[in-house]
Amino acid sequence: MREIRIPLPEIGLIAGTRVALGVGIGLLVADGLSREQRQAAGWVLVAIGGLTTIPLVADVFSRRRSAQEPTQEEERTPLPAGMA
Repeated sequence: MREIRIPLPEIGLIAGTRVALGVGIGLLVADGLSREQRQAAGWVLVAIGGLTTIPLVADVFSRRRSAQEPTQEEERTPLPAGMA
């Protein structure tokens, strides 16, 4: 299993984008506001949630790739006999 370290503020940001996306979808299907108000607010929140997710996902995947690459220290460390 690989371990990727994500700072707590970034986890909060990721959760916030999920909330905006969910609330946006909820507004699109809710009956509490007029149809035009629901659609306007819903589409704005869906767009914000969706668009802010893209750079966050890219950041997490870039960390995943860099976690898979050996560090300079690992490259210089000789392997024990029989491990090469």
